[in-house]
Amino acid sequence: MASVVEYKGLKAGYHCGYCDSEEGKVSCGMWAHSMTVQDYQDLIDRGWRRSGKYVYKPVMNQTCCPQYTIRCRPLQFQPSKSHKKVLKKMLKFLVKGEISRGNYEDEPMEPTMEDAVAGDFGLINKLDIQCDLKTFGDDLTERFESEEKQKGRSPKTEAASELIQSQAMEEKLGSGEPSRPVRAPPAPKPGKGADLSKPPCRKAKEIRKERKRLKLMQQNPAGQLEGLQAQGEPPSLFPPKANKSNQPKSLEDLIFESLPENASHKLEVRLVPVSFEDPEFKSSFSQSFSLYVKYQMAVHQDPPDECGKTEFTRFLCSSPLEAENPPNGPDCGYGSFHQQYWLDGRIVAVGVIDILPSCVSSVYLYYDPDYSFLSLGVYSALREIAFTRQLHQKTAQLSYYYMGFYIHSCPKMKYKGQYRPSDLLCPETYVWVPIEQCLPSLDNSKYCRFNPDPEAASTSDGGDKVTRDKLWPRVWGAKVELRWSHRRKLQDRMAAARTCAGAPFLGALPVQEWSGMSLSEAPFCLPDNPDAADPQQHKHKIRCRCAAVQDREQIEHAFSEKAHFV
Repeated sequence: MASVVEYKGLKAGYHCGYCDSEEGKVSCGMWAHSMTVQDYQDLIDRGWRRSGKYVYKPVMNQTCCPQYTIRCRPLQFQPSKSHKKVLKKMLKFLVKGEISRGNYEDEPMEPTMEDAVAGDFGLINKLDIQCDLKTFGDDLTERFESEEKQKGRSPKTEAASELIQSQAMEEKLGSGEPSRPVRAPPAPKPGKGADLSKPPCRKAKEIRKERKRLKLMQQNPAGQLEGLQAQGEPPSLFPPKANKSNQPKSLEDLIFESLPENASHKLEVRLVPVSFEDPEFKSSFSQSFSLYVKYQMAVHQDPPDECGKTEFTRFLCSSPLEAENPPNGPDCGYGSFHQQYWLDGRIVAVGVIDILPSCVSSVYLYYDPDYSFLSLGVYSALREIAFTRQLHQKTAQLSYYYMGFYIHSCPKMKYKGQYRPSDLLCPETYVWVPIEQCLPSLDNSKYCRFNPDPEAASTSDGGDKVTRDKLWPRVWGAKVELRWSHRRKLQDRMAAARTCAGAPFLGALPVQEWSGMSLSEAPFCLPDNPDAADPQQHKHKIRCRCAAVQDREQIEHAFSEKAHFV
């Protein structure tokens, strides 16, 4: 099985949808007639990405909005506070039909402090308990001192009385009685503060915590609480046998929580191969297309003539990836798929994904705008992360979730950085760098080299030896079929290409030595008699080899013709 692509070359000075620049976008692209999943895996690990069958790569140091490939590490992923809210919102809707009101944006633009410590539940519980106890004690002290001052007595003269009251309070805590004597202070004058004859306002959460604390103190043996306090540890809100409940819920626990039989709604996620030969894909095509049109017109304000069936098919239903189902791969195999979200028997969202040897790559998502309150963009991303974990159980090397491009200069695209831990691809050395190390540099400059090793060779100066050796037998070392009108014209253009900066061709030889050499001996192989080889006279097939991606760009600039990589 081989990849067949048609290189389209450099495209510069066209409209950018991120910053709305009319002539700021610069990229290279090629049309993929067919492509193996391993070849595409190698391509996205070098900054490429597909849209339908068109595979493109931004010219990072020239384009107006540099697009950095971003991947999440699902095996270490912990949902943030905002992610949990989305999952709970979906659960409430499925169980009770509740519809949340308010902001329906898929992601906040900036991370919160709660998200930063969301994974350390032990720390959060400990801090929560200590704050509760301190606040409780401070409130008592201030209350007693203020009352004693009103009576004209010093708190120091009442030390013995306070000790007796504290002992009595502990006894009452064990019996379930109120923790302090109830006194009725005189009512304030009208307009002079709160009415002290009424209980102070307290948050419902604090009341529930205190009730649970009292209940647990009743249930625990008398010596257990004293032992904990003697060691300087705060009393736990949970009994020892419930230690498991202190652990954070996994992503799977939050997503796949069981629903009651009388749930208001039913959600089903189906994985469908992108193939018109698949009966399930074919039967759901019409409904999926209608959803796409509704989404594009409502969310992206596309006119109806730009949301036709042809555009939908070319964009989201045509994939160059050849389906593969090796014995050591996932049960669903490799290739392109639609993850369809069926709510009560109808499709409300479709996530387009590619399942590759090392990752699940997100391509696109469209959903029913009527269900925007469910934050389906965030929900589908969390489902895809959980799906990657599931595939990893069968296929160990499949352990990453690629989210496309991260664009730091575009606020609407920065939300991808909140799925932690995640990495950005260095645009010069093609190594993965944790996003936390990249953000300070991106705050100062739109285009950055992330690799901290100053001695690491850059591909821009021809030093990408490791990647070249890795890709040579497959993509960049594949046979290339070029069609030209005349041998002399071909030789002139190849000679011009050979003189391009960076010495693009491995083992480049003088034009006179190219003829008659085998593909393994030289980068080019010309027929002895091109006129006789092709009766059409103006169509000749010449095979050549090129070294890396920048070589191919220089080929296109020098030749200005189409190339078929087979």
